[in-house]
Formats: sequence, C-alpha cells, structure tokens
Amino acid sequence: MKLYNSLSKEKEEFKPIQLGEVSMYSCGPTVYDKVHIGNLRSFILSDFIRRSFEYLDYNVLQVMNITDIGHLVSDADDGEDKMSKGLRREGKEINIENMLALADGYAHLFMQDIAALNMLTPQHLPKASDHIQEDIDIIKQLEEKGFVYVISDGVYFDVSKMPDYGKLGGINLDGNAHSRIGENSEKRNPADFALWKLDTNLGWDSPWGQGFPGWHIECSGMSKKYLGDHFDIHTGGIDNRDIHHNNEIAQSECSSGKPFVNYWIHGEHLDLNNEKLSKSTGGNITLETLSEKGFSPFDFRYLSLQTHYRSKMNFTWEVLESARSGLEKVYKQIIGLRKQPNGTGAIDQEWKVKFIEKVSDDINLPQALAVFHDMMKSDLNPADKLLTALDFDCILGLNLSDQKESSIEIPKNVQTLLTERLQARLIKDWTESDRLRDEVAVLGYKVLDISGEQFIEKI
Repeated sequence: MKLYNSLSKEKEEFKPIQLGEVSMYSCGPTVYDKVHIGNLRSFILSDFIRRSFEYLDYNVLQVMNITDIGHLVSDADDGEDKMSKGLRREGKEINIENMLALADGYAHLFMQDIAALNMLTPQHLPKASDHIQEDIDIIKQLEEKGFVYVISDGVYFDVSKMPDYGKLGGINLDGNAHSRIGENSEKRNPADFALWKLDTNLGWDSPWGQGFPGWHIECSGMSKKYLGDHFDIHTGGIDNRDIHHNNEIAQSECSSGKPFVNYWIHGEHLDLNNEKLSKSTGGNITLETLSEKGFSPFDFRYLSLQTHYRSKMNFTWEVLESARSGLEKVYKQIIGLRKQPNGTGAIDQEWKVKFIEKVSDDINLPQALAVFHDMMKSDLNPADKLLTALDFDCILGLNLSDQKESSIEIPKNVQTLLTERLQARLIKDWTESDRLRDEVAVLGYKVLDISGEQFIEKI
C-alpha cells in the first residue's frame, strides 16, 4: 500500500508500527446540527481507507471522535462555540445539560447517516465531553515542560517553544498563514492556541479554573486514550490540516516526547457550484435532502467512488442523477448474474490483482471502479464474475450481495403500457416511449432502461 502523506508531501509505502495492524484516528463530526454531504465525503474516505486495509488482510483499529463541546465556529480562539450556536438556533437555554442533550440527538442522526452509507462502524466513537480528564492530563504535562502560559481567558500553547511547529501544512509563522487566528493582545504569538478556555458560567473544573478544553486538545486526548501516543494514520478534511492538525501534533508530541502520527491523509473539499460546500454558503445538503429528491445514500456513495479523495469533487444534481443511473445498471447486472446457472464459481485472481493494484496506489478508487466495470463487461463466466464482483464490493461497499430481483406484482394496465412502450422503443419512437413512461409513473411505477432491457420498480 502506498499513501500520500501530507506530512512529507510524498506518496510513501505504508509501514505499520505493528506488523499486520493499522491504528487509525478519523476526525469526526461536531454534533450541533445535521452533517452535510461535504462532511460525509470526509467520513466516507475513512471508511474506504479502513475497508482497503482490511481487504489486504490488516487488522484495523479505528477511532472517530464525536465533538459535543468546545468546537468554536471558526479556528479562532474567540467567538461562540458551535454547540452554543446550536442551542441558540433551537431557542434553548445555554447550559451543559441542554448542550449534551442537543449533541446526543445529532450524534444519533449521524450514526443513522453512517449506517445508511454502509460505513463500517468505528470500534470507538468517543465523545469529547467524556474525556475532560484526558485533556487536563496532557495540558498539565505541557505546563510542566514549559510549553504553556495562562492569560485572562485561558491556557495557551506557546508555538515558539516548538522549533518545527507547522510542519504539516508548511506554515510560515513570519507570514500571514495564521491571519484567520483571532487577534488577542495577550497572546505571545499570533499562532498560539487555546488548550483550555475559561468560563465562569459553564464548563468543568480544572487546575486553571472552570471552563472548556480547546477543541484541538480534545482530539489529542481521545486519540491518546484509545491508540496511545504514537499511531499509524490520522484522517480528516483538507481544511483541518494547517491549523487543527498542526496543533494536534504540537500538543501531542511536546507532551509525550514521541512522534504522534506516521501518515496524515486529507480529503479534498466537496464543492457546490465550484464553491466549498458548507452551511455558511447555503449548501446545507444532507442525506435527508437527497432522500427528499428521490436519491439513496448508495447513490452518493457511488458518486464518491468516482473522484479521487485528493481531488475536489463538484456536486450537482445532474452528476448525482448520472451516478444513480450507473448504480442502477450495476445492480441490474448483479441481478442478471444471479439468474445464470452459476455452479460453484471462484474469485478471478487476475482481475483481483488489477483491482488491488489500483487500491494500493493511494486508495485510487476511481481506477479500481474502472477495473470493476471492465471485469463486469468481460467474458468471464457468470459464476466467477458474480463472486469477483462481491469480493470487490468489500471495498466499494455498494451492498451488492443484497441485490435480488424484486417480486413486484404488476397490474394488467401497467403491463399493457410496458408492452406498448417496448414496441415504441423497438421502432425508435422515443416521444411515444417517454409518454408511456410518464403514464406508468403516474400509476406509481418507475421504468428503468438498462443495457437494452426494461425494468420496473414501485415508486
């Protein structure tokens, strides 16, 4: 396996800390609202990585955090945190009880989303609010080693004490790389970041006063508890790289004195109309939004397979419609293979080698998907083709094993229209074909034209 490592900015051969084992931390959601499909693209990446390693016979231990406290609305160390913003949006009093209740509700919806997308559930899904002591312990270590200082609003990490601070994103502290870090006249350096934010009204007790952990320290606390000081892979969106992940490295390595993460993997943005999709840009498209427009979570998963994770993915309803059509064709092909006299069959090793070659090249799933399609079009016998497709689906995650022909009872009037439509298509009368298709839709059935065949589904 070769992975592009954001730390070295090169594609590297993966060498695990423990032979045959992969330890992986994935930045998870801040549960103050429903997650949008831009967030979900990042989470699906972690699923593709895990599935790829497991396909190659590694044992993967995956941790994904649930941020339910402390994540500010920006990367700045001032302003309102996202959980308080969520409470204000819903007209609720800002207190810890309401904050955690709000988080629990949206965390439940997040779990429904990852199940709907057929993502493997991480072995650990820790909540930030359950790991306050872990955060405090790291801050105390940093304080003992002279990396922190206290000002009126909290405890801060002094980046000047770490010579290679910013190595992940190549940050130039003499430039304007941290211009979006909020101005605070008490900070020693503009890039210094909060480890603990004081709050006389809300929060938890600490040696420095009541308050909240900084959102960077939360990830260090949770990853340390479940994976130790040093682990293999850390994933997240590209927007986490320069500030959040550099700050994780700083506080983790300076507290433990050990390397933190060997391979940093960052997924590019999902754009809407060529602009980063986010709630602030009006692109709050969720799985629920897709469902309301007649799309399934698997349509989005299939679409995600078609763009390499290090490339921006531009979302439009037209490309999602195309993905749905493509996935429907795949499902019909699988159903067709099940109808063939299959015998025992076997996974074709030549095709598997080609598939693994693409997957092992920095999780190149667009090319792996192309291998899948080439295999499905090949003259491989049906029994081997079906088993090979199901084997590849261990990574693709398209739920191919559950695709079976539905036993729809078609009313006589609908069947008559289908027969007429088939005759219209034979003589290439597309106008009449479309009219009959619409008439069938009015009666509650959807017609699919795949590989020259006519299929029907109940709407």
